[in-house]
Amino acid sequence: MSQRQVLQVFEQYQRARTQFVQAVAELSSRPQNIGTLRDAGVITLLRPLLLDVVPTIQQTAALALGRLAYFNDDLAEAVVTGDILPSLVCSLSEKNRFYKKAAAFVLRAVGKHSPELAQEIVECGALEALVFCLEDFDPGVKEGAAWALGYIARHNSELSQAVVDAGAVPLLVLCIQEPEIALKRIAASTLSDISKHSPELAQTVVDAGAIAFLAQMILNRDAKLKCQVLSALSQIAKHSVDLAELVVEAEIFPVVLTCLKDSDEYVKKNGATLIREIAKHSPELSQFIVNAGGVAAVIDCIGSCKGTVRLPGIMMLGYVAAHSENLSMAVIVSKGIPPLCTCLLEEDEDHIKAAAAWALGQIGRHTPEHARAVAETDVLATLLTLYMDIRSSEDLRLKSKTALKNILQKCTYLPVLESLLYEAPPNIMKYIVGQFSKVLPHDTKARCLFVKTGGLKKLQEIEAEPGSVLQEYINTINSCYPEEVVRYYSPGYSDMLLERVENYQPVL
Repeated sequence: MSQRQVLQVFEQYQRARTQFVQAVAELSSRPQNIGTLRDAGVITLLRPLLLDVVPTIQQTAALALGRLAYFNDDLAEAVVTGDILPSLVCSLSEKNRFYKKAAAFVLRAVGKHSPELAQEIVECGALEALVFCLEDFDPGVKEGAAWALGYIARHNSELSQAVVDAGAVPLLVLCIQEPEIALKRIAASTLSDISKHSPELAQTVVDAGAIAFLAQMILNRDAKLKCQVLSALSQIAKHSVDLAELVVEAEIFPVVLTCLKDSDEYVKKNGATLIREIAKHSPELSQFIVNAGGVAAVIDCIGSCKGTVRLPGIMMLGYVAAHSENLSMAVIVSKGIPPLCTCLLEEDEDHIKAAAAWALGQIGRHTPEHARAVAETDVLATLLTLYMDIRSSEDLRLKSKTALKNILQKCTYLPVLESLLYEAPPNIMKYIVGQFSKVLPHDTKARCLFVKTGGLKKLQEIEAEPGSVLQEYINTINSCYPEEVVRYYSPGYSDMLLERVENYQPVL
């Protein structure tokens, strides 16, 4: 065989390998092909091609493996058991930028599925190699490494701590300062994934100076970047008052309020989430948000969107109102009650309705004035219906019951209370009747109106257990009226009178 023929054989072999990896990479991009490829043992066939002498074959083989591993955890597990990770890790510090990006993609695809698979990546020494890639000249390599680190860190605090211990945080903070938008997005996302697990991890991100750079990007035109920035700040602020104050000190107000009017729904949601995470910690932080116009902005946001986008705003109003009477009144004055009532009526998801019920309970629980502001919207009947509806989730029923209890115990607005007398079950009825027992002894007009509207008659029809709290309340109310009036409205009294008429013998 001549030298030319030998070269032709090698060329044919190279073309065959190239065609094979390209075909597998293309097939693995379509979900319907994954099962067939797996059954054909394609992962075992791709493994030696990662060490091929031709760089393009190596890169394409890594890309194919990444796509396969990304599809489900079984294939990701096959990559791990196939002893492929060590060769990928070694190549991260030696190969060209194209291979580095493909290798980082494989690590991300494996690590995303479970903490156990992410731990396998940590144990093969990948974190140090990925952190090294964060210093690479090519932005795409940095992006791929940051993405892989984020997928590892998001699972739990131990894996997140491992990422921190590898020295990733300072380099990620540098990445968010790079001009490339895609790199900024992924670095902010990874900082968010690290911060979310514990105050200590969030403090590590803060100590690296991340807050100032994240705050500067709130007004960036890129919606996806804004989402990640707002998420990262939320994950930092949620842990403690001190961390929330550090976020506020970065002068995010009133700038962050513009996010609540953004055309992107996820920007709205993440913006409201950030405000919620700050407001929940203390009355002082909530007051700061009120003074900055945050409550009014959140109320407008709730009214302009639907579904889960509303949820953080609803909870934010509840947290603000829960802190004090004055803050609750600020929500009322800003007309925060009607949108919450709308959520109870319009939303299909029970967890959103439950949040709205909870928020209304926080607003109305402080004083009779607060309770009346809620009661005048007729939302108590809605809460009662949701509580009694067997189709409601357990959480929704519990939140509705608690809200009713909180509001009713302060409510002295009798027209609304009386309307509930005809529907409420005994465990709610005692709070309604209890409020009547507090008001009627001291209000002559209310006592007369209670008779005229049929309230006293309905009261006599309530079947309360002897000696119960409800019975004591009924007795207190009955003692406000002459005995013959109470008897007149008692069940069976008309029959007794009729019987007396029938038995009466006139004197002729």
